[in-house]
Order: sequence, then structure tokens, then C-alpha cells
Amino acid sequence: MRKITNLNKDWRFEINGRAETVDLPHCWNAKDGTTRDYVRTRCVYTKELAPTDKNAYLLVEGANSVCEVAVNGSVINTHKGGYSAFATDLTPYIKNGCKVQLFVDNSDFEEVYPSTADFTFWGGVYRNVSLIETEDCHFSFGDFSSEGVFATPKNLGDSWALDVKCVIDNFDNGVKLRCTLLDHDSNIVAHEVSDECEITLDCGSPILWNGRENPYLYTLQCELVKGYDILDNVSVRVGFRTVEIDSEKGLFLNGKHLKLKGVSRHQDRQDMGNAITEKEHREDLELILGLGADSVRLAHYQQNKYFYDLCDEKGVLVWAEAPVISSFSEAKQDNAKQQLTELVKQNYNHPSIFCWGIENEITQNSKNAKNKALVPCIRELNDLVKSLDKTRFTTCAQLSILEQESPLNSITDILGYNHYFGWYDFSFGFLNKWLDAFHSDYPDIKLCLSEYGAEGLVNLHSATPTQGDYSEEYQCRFHEEYIKAINSRDWLWGSYVWNMFDFGASNRREGGVVGKNNKGLVTYDRKIKKDSYYLYKAFWSDEPFVHICGERFKVRKRGAYDIKVYSNKDTVTLSVNGKAYTQSGDKIFIFKDIDIVDGENVLSADGHEITLIGADEADNSYAISNENSFVRNWEKKSDSENYLSPESTVRELVKSRDAHIMVEGKLGRDKLNNPALKLLYPLKIKSALKLMRAFGLTKNQCMLLQEYTYAIHK
Repeated sequence: MRKITNLNKDWRFEINGRAETVDLPHCWNAKDGTTRDYVRTRCVYTKELAPTDKNAYLLVEGANSVCEVAVNGSVINTHKGGYSAFATDLTPYIKNGCKVQLFVDNSDFEEVYPSTADFTFWGGVYRNVSLIETEDCHFSFGDFSSEGVFATPKNLGDSWALDVKCVIDNFDNGVKLRCTLLDHDSNIVAHEVSDECEITLDCGSPILWNGRENPYLYTLQCELVKGYDILDNVSVRVGFRTVEIDSEKGLFLNGKHLKLKGVSRHQDRQDMGNAITEKEHREDLELILGLGADSVRLAHYQQNKYFYDLCDEKGVLVWAEAPVISSFSEAKQDNAKQQLTELVKQNYNHPSIFCWGIENEITQNSKNAKNKALVPCIRELNDLVKSLDKTRFTTCAQLSILEQESPLNSITDILGYNHYFGWYDFSFGFLNKWLDAFHSDYPDIKLCLSEYGAEGLVNLHSATPTQGDYSEEYQCRFHEEYIKAINSRDWLWGSYVWNMFDFGASNRREGGVVGKNNKGLVTYDRKIKKDSYYLYKAFWSDEPFVHICGERFKVRKRGAYDIKVYSNKDTVTLSVNGKAYTQSGDKIFIFKDIDIVDGENVLSADGHEITLIGADEADNSYAISNENSFVRNWEKKSDSENYLSPESTVRELVKSRDAHIMVEGKLGRDKLNNPALKLLYPLKIKSALKLMRAFGLTKNQCMLLQEYTYAIHK
């Protein structure tokens, strides 16, 4: 029988000549990872291991991003990739005990994904490390450090079967494979013994894993037996379910329509980096379930097995993906295939996972996006995943500006687009135009909205929120429009809010905040649920509640204000200083012209109470200063000396400094500098738009250009 020993305690950690004793999980950037100059270097963790006569494997569940394993001073294994587990065979070295060193480096490597991304590349051994001792015959760790057991449910129409394939080391004639399927109450459902590494179990009519409604799990016990001895055993949980997606009707779980209500999740947390424990994973999922979500996109890398386990248990459908992100590199292709293979093989048995993401915004670097190897390489990744798992969808998330006609959009089974209309550029109303145009032109593509969001800082507020002010109120306004657009389109099979939580992003300097992306519905420390959290709870949750918005917009100049309330009730009664106002509505309730008088004003509704302070003057600390804002507010653009409108000429557009800030990023420098474009210089932009396709612009680029000129004309 195998023996598993947790090795998290008492590692000697050395960094830049300093040494200390640490416990795992550990992250050396826990405090500085939200600064641009956070430590990216090579560090070492050292531990002495006791002797054993058995086969011994060191399992590291996560070390970012390249880890060399040395035994008694010699490197015996190197793993490239900071988010997947890897096992190292210590058997030849541990008979008399040995010294193990983990040299971990979170620097940028030319051959390892990722190099560029909107999140911090935390350093450290930030997940569990274990020593696993086995007999000579055991389920193998050699198949990309998987469990060595792959269980595939098969729907036979009137019944189900479970195909079990195992990878076994030293499987000789005297050893048999014994597989037993147990239900939730440990009753035997099916049982088979074989001389081969594969078994098919007849499962009859099992209870289906049915998402949040009933996430029923079975346990598959796989044992290697010789006579009366059990040499090794592995238990995995399985769920029986079907997922189908139609380009017109959306997603169906077990034949029942289910529009996925999703959020995206980064794993890091304030002052912890990636070194979080099971406690933090549970808290995150509780917050996700609290707003009524039924799906999560685990971006942009393989996450902790424990979190996938929790999603299995709670019925949350998972989009799992590898860190092939932002900037394509042919030099990283082998590593992309390795990390994708690890993602699939190490998480194959999780019923919660319904799709494998093979890339995210891979065309973000415009120069690399023109590499002729890009499309063949992404197609190779898709083919690889399909060869590893024929039962799940492949997917990808495309950068907003990627042309709709791009061949990248026809590679995976299903497709996502990341859109931030109304935040980075244009108005959020453009989302409706884009979605309808895409679906009209490509009705067979199974599309979702894989990212969308706006920054919302809990210290910034406005009674008249505008694009780019970073206020909590504008974040709410943004999401109100997006959720309406999503809900009005049945063919859109799902959506994923970006992001569930604020997260570390060392390169960011926005809204007066350094090193964080603040698009979360919940703050980085998980202590504050922003008002936008309750918007989604109103639309998604069945738990009755009422939430009054604006609690942190506490001090206001005396006067009349619109008070917003989110609730999933049909009627809300708002009490203001003892006076009641009742309103019927649907999710979003706006009580107009509520007087905020001098001093304390108590507002309450159905048990939720907030206090606002009426003052002589407005509190200017709620507004962001211009020098701290990095998102342009196009509605105020008319004050600019570079003002453009549809009446401007193409010459003015091309020569405009702002055009080269905004439009060049959408169209590409080669399009703006195309000599043939000079033929259009005398024309007004509104007249030239119809002609621009003849000069190399795609339909999508023309749509974006049109929206650009009209948005800044407001």
C-alpha cells in the first residue's frame, strides 16, 4: 500500500544570501508582488528526508515557474511551468536518506509560458509537497504526474458505463487490477477484476451529476492486488453527466437548458500571493456561490486540485485553462503542449470541468500575432487536447479587437470573446452591436462572453458616475448594461465576469492604486463585497435579499439623490429617516430624489441599513484626480485640442495624437500608414468608413473605427 507523507513543515529557504525556516505553501512575493519591482529571481528550498526502502516520489503541486529538483547536490529533474504538479523519482537516492533542494525561479524564460500577462508572476513553492512511497507495482506518476487512473463515463442511451484506463508501473502477470464503483453511501454499484490495465464497468442508471441542482458524486476505487495483498490503491471521484452546446439554443446539462452564470477567478490573495490554503479556497467558493454563480473560469492557468474538488462537490461547471496567454511565441510551443497535457491528465476525472481553454488573448502582442506559425500552433494545441480527451469541449478566449473572420475563431469547439466596451474604449452600448453582428455573420459559432468588467474602487464614488472615473457606482452601471445584454440573447451560452476578486497585477497603475487589477466584485482581501456583487446576486440567486447601494459613499452634500437598491424581490420598501417609499420592480430599484439632510440619514430596507452623512460641501476625496486616471473618458473628449468627430477628415484622424493612442491599437500601424489611405484624406470620416475595407481594414475594424469616432463625438 502507498504511504503519503506531507512535507510542508520546516524548509530552509534562501534568497539573495539570506536564510530562514519556512512552512509551505510559501510565496516570497507575498508582500511585494503588487509592486513593479517585485522580486523575480532564483531561490532555494532545502529539506532532509529520512531513509526508506520503498519506491519514493516527491510530488510538488505548484512551484512558480521553473523548478529544479536536486538530490545531494545534483539536479535530477527540471519542471517548466508554475501551475501544474510534477513528481520526481527519489527511489535511487533515498535508501539512506537524502538532502532535497528545490531551486525555484520566477524569472521570465524564453521557452516557458507565460511571459506577459495582466497578473503578477508570484514566486515560491506555493502548494503542498508530499513524499509518496509505493511498492514496485504501482499506479504510475510517469504520465505527466497524473493519478494514473482515467475514468470516462459513457452514455449508452438506456444505461451508462465507466471506461477505466490505468497507467501502471511493473504490472506483471501475478498482479490484477480491481475496480469498484461506490455510491454516495459507499454501496457497491459495480465491481470488476482484470489482468489488463483497462476495465469497463456496467453502471446501470446512475444518479446524474446535475450541477448546482444535485452534484452527485461516485467514488471509483482502483486497486492493484496480488493474491490477498493490496499493492497500491487510488481513489477518484466521478460524475455522470452530459453537456451539449447549440449555437442557437445555448448550453444543456443533462438535456436541460442552462445558461451559465459565470465568474472568473485568480487564485492570489492580498499579503499571501499564491500561497493560499484550503481555508482560502473554501472562502472563495462560498463567495462565488453566494451571488448565485453556477460556473467559474479558472484564469489563466491550472489551479489547485482542491478547488476543482470543491467545484465537483458544489456543482459548479469549470472552464479550465493553461497559461498560453497574451503574446504568442513559437519558442514556447513545446512548453504549451506540456502544460496543456498536464492540465488535462492531472484533472481528467473532475466532472465539474466541461471545457479546456487552450489560449487567452494570444494576439495581444500585435507583432507576434502576425507570426505565420500562430494559427498552425494553436491548431496543434487544439488537436492535442482532443487526442487526450474526446469527451469535453475545447475553447479559447479572444482579444476584443481580433477580427471576427480570423481563422483562430474556427479552431476550438466553442469560443469566447473578452470585451470591455464602456471601460477601455467606446460605450457599453457597443456590446449589443458587436454581439448581433457577430452572430449574424457566424451563426454556427457557439459563442460566450468570456471576460467583461470595469474597475470599481471602494473609496471612489459619484452621484453622476462616468466612464473612467473608477467609482464603485460606474462599475455597477457598467454591469447593469452588460447583464441585460447577456440575458436578452438566448444563443449566448454563458458569460464570465472579470473578475470575481481584485487581484495582483504588478504592471498596473490605475485609479491611484499600484499593482492591482480592481475589476473584482469583491476586494483583494475578500473583506468587502462591492455593490456590483449584489447586482449579480439579484439576477442569479434565489435567496431573498435586499441591498442598498452607496454605503461607502457616506458623506454627501445635502440635497436630493437617487438611491439604488438591488433585490430579487418583486417589491422593495425603502425607509429614509423614518419615511417609507415602496416600489415594484425587477432586480434594479431606483428611488428618485431622496432628500439627504444635514447630519445622519438612516436608510433601511428589509433588514439592510446604511447611514449617510449630509454635509455643507461634497467630499472631494471620493473623486479621482486626472493624473491618477489611465482610462480615457471619451464623453468629456470635446474639451480636447485633438477633438475628432464623424465630420472630421480622414487626414485629421490619421494625424491625431489620440488616434495613434487608440485607433492604431485597434487597426494596426500598417493600416494607418498605408499610402493608399491617402486617397481618402479629403473625405469626412463618416463618408470614408464604407470605403475603408477596400484599403485592407476588416469588417470588425471598420465597426470599431465607427464606434470610436461616434463615441468621442458625444
